[in-house]
Amino acid sequence: MDLLELAVAILIGVLQGIFEWLPISSEGNISIILTALGRTPAHAIQYSLFLHLGTAIAATAYFRGQIYDLIADIPMLRTRSYDTSDLVFLIVATLISGVTGLVAYKFLIEAVSELDGGLLIVLIGVLLVATGVFQQRSSSRSQQTTRSTTYLDALLVGVGQGAAILPGVSRSGTTVGILLLRGYGGQTAFRLSFLLSIPAAIGAGLLGYLDSGGFPSVVPLHAGSALLASALAGYLSIDLLMRFARRVSFGVICIVLGGLAILGGLLVLV
Repeated sequence: MDLLELAVAILIGVLQGIFEWLPISSEGNISIILTALGRTPAHAIQYSLFLHLGTAIAATAYFRGQIYDLIADIPMLRTRSYDTSDLVFLIVATLISGVTGLVAYKFLIEAVSELDGGLLIVLIGVLLVATGVFQQRSSSRSQQTTRSTTYLDALLVGVGQGAAILPGVSRSGTTVGILLLRGYGGQTAFRLSFLLSIPAAIGAGLLGYLDSGGFPSVVPLHAGSALLASALAGYLSIDLLMRFARRVSFGVICIVLGGLAILGGLLVLV
């Protein structure tokens, strides 16, 4: 039985490492799987958030060159020419997403404590459909333009990323979609979105772990194996899946996954 639980933990970690780079809400889909395996709604959400620590490690390793360049810009923050630099944009958006995410998480945990597994799956399905519709609308606005980031961009993206702590709301789909609607080209939108994912994933992972009390119902070996699997799978798949995500209409996929989740949740309730 322990071997089966270990295998499930590794599988969940691998799926997190793959889903994180696709705009289909890794948290939502992992929560659906964990709920279907008998976890409580609150535990499923907290555990899925915890696994973001693994993909945060993967993204840090993958983007280490760009992170180094951003750190090198820190001494220049005092000059006016850096008021709207990418570094300032990332700092402001991260702070705003942290505040928004904490508020959304408090609401989320209180709400799911009143739900059974079937209702949670239906809720995630509805949010997946909404995410898919948003992605479809924003992708039609993609432009190949170059522009400087602004504080308004950081505010909008920060709020969108914070709200993406809700399972079923894709973080990358939301942030990339907002940037596209603000007139950024697809390459720039993806780059900024994935750099933002690093502090967001670290915060989400720590929040899920600390708020659950360290997953007392999960064997440390299983939790550690899931985390390691998500980091390795995330690092090995990030380049391929990022290129794949730029070419595929994930809005439609989100809508289909959301519809299936709604149907599955309703069948559980009946």
